[in-house]
Amino acid sequence: MNPVIMPAMPTHLNDQATALRELVSGRKDNAGMRERITGVRSIAVLSGKGGVGKSNVAVNLALALVAKGLNITLLDADLGLANIDILFGVVPKFNLGHVLKGDKDLSDIIFKVGERLSIIPGGAGLRELADLDEQGQSWMIDRLSKLEDDADLMILDMSAGIHQNVISFAMASDLSLLITTPEPTAIRDSYSVLKSLCQATGGDIDIGLVVNMANSDREAFLVSERIISAAEQFLDFKIPYYGCVIYDSALRDSVKKRKPLLLEDVESVSVPYFKDLAQKIYDSSEEGQSLKKPEKPDTFVSRFLRHTVNKESQ
Repeated sequence: MNPVIMPAMPTHLNDQATALRELVSGRKDNAGMRERITGVRSIAVLSGKGGVGKSNVAVNLALALVAKGLNITLLDADLGLANIDILFGVVPKFNLGHVLKGDKDLSDIIFKVGERLSIIPGGAGLRELADLDEQGQSWMIDRLSKLEDDADLMILDMSAGIHQNVISFAMASDLSLLITTPEPTAIRDSYSVLKSLCQATGGDIDIGLVVNMANSDREAFLVSERIISAAEQFLDFKIPYYGCVIYDSALRDSVKKRKPLLLEDVESVSVPYFKDLAQKIYDSSEEGQSLKKPEKPDTFVSRFLRHTVNKESQ
């Protein structure tokens, strides 16, 4: 596989990139770098396999948090197979592919889909995005650091599976939500993702479990108990159960209509579950504070840099 060749950076980004490279190579103290990076809290939405409704959860969770008065940026981080724009029924002119080629900066491709909600479109069918190596990930994170003051919360809709992109971005987020369904294959694959994250972080990661497309609250709870029990027994890790979303045919219809459910059918059976999930996330944020910016944030970018440094030193 040929490595991704990163484009030349505009002059105004050179200082940031130089600082990041020095940090990764150990020539600067990472704590000093963190002090110069301020920003937003972040949630990575993950799944073990495709088809579990991960992107629908990310989109409707974002809308539920917007309804609570938060400014949300939704990053389509399913690199190479992006679809958030389709779910909103919009056709952005630019996406992450243009950033990767050096044609646009990340701030140029932000697309407003509501008063408090913006998306950063990914690029569908772009191998360059899917094949990002560690340098490419750092390069992309460097640009994300410039955007963190523009929102209260950044939600990252990740690709399915245990690709290095997924692991790196999850480790850097404040919280990861692992989405599964009651299907045995989804349960197995979600456990595999959890295992990979525990191995990569030594268990030092904040991650919650969400069961999507459940036929009932009880079925979702039983599924969660299987994963929680296996994680405690074999990984020595306790993953909290954040809740479920009941199967709702209106969700599938909303995809066909290219209009998110919470923008159209607020009486649908799954809507209260998205609202409950948003409330739980809001209430259980770090130190019991709201998701508004903390006074001394340990942010997505700073954690990504720290994990990169730790990995390089091993």
